[in-house]
Amino acid sequence: MPILDLYEHGDHRKNLAHFATLASLAAVDGEINPKEKAVLEKFAFKLNITEQEFKEVMKKENKYPIETPHSGEKRFKRLFEFFQIIFSDHYIDEDERIIVEKYAIGLGFSPKKATEVINKSIAIFSGQIDFEDYHELIKRECN
Repeated sequence: MPILDLYEHGDHRKNLAHFATLASLAAVDGEINPKEKAVLEKFAFKLNITEQEFKEVMKKENKYPIETPHSGEKRFKRLFEFFQIIFSDHYIDEDERIIVEKYAIGLGFSPKKATEVINKSIAIFSGQIDFEDYHELIKRECN
């Protein structure tokens, strides 16, 4: 039985699905190296993945597909939820950024668009948004 079937609780199931997708992305080039494993361990902590769940997801025979939403809004929603998790510690390091970019591409963004969305999202979530973007967001919300 796939590990995702064990959980019916929505938030935890969603977090486990995010984590399984990240593990699959890290393993896409064959082996998960120690650096990638360290990043996955950080994500497991942020996503409240148990040690047992971590071990189950990390098994070589487990390959979890990325469920790509057809709607652009749902893709952004998935990425937004993921950034909320990443920034739970108010920080994103370069290794996390690389995996998030792979995640965005897996969700259906082109490599160029993924880079743009990731850069803008990091600026927003880290509080480093420039005035023009801030102003544009506020104007949209207030109209």
